[in-house]
Amino acid sequence: MNLIKVSAISGALAVILGAFGAHTLKQHLTPEQLQTFETGVRYHFYHSLALLGCGMLQLMGFEKQVKTPAILFLSGILFFSGSVYLLATRSLLHIENWSWLGPVTPIGGLFFIAGWLSLAFATYSTASRK
Repeated sequence: MNLIKVSAISGALAVILGAFGAHTLKQHLTPEQLQTFETGVRYHFYHSLALLGCGMLQLMGFEKQVKTPAILFLSGILFFSGSVYLLATRSLLHIENWSWLGPVTPIGGLFFIAGWLSLAFATYSTASRK
């Protein structure tokens, strides 16, 4: 998996969703819903940059070490940011009865935390072998 490409696509999607929120959803969401949507965009951006960092490490020969963190960051974007996007827009999408959606968000947060910790562990274990 080329993590530079994945991070570029993820970053572009974050820009698109951020612009969509600022220019289109602003007219249809409450300020609280819009703030929630922007939180999803912010974490999406942060972890797109984390994926870019993983991609740079991949290019430096650490492909095996960044595989797990990258998968966890991608899972976090999907579960955390994805559920936040849906929660913020659920009235527009007519999915107010999706009660299972709320508990998905903290699972995504755990993926983010696990991604950062696995990245730290991967770099620590690599450094200790030198």
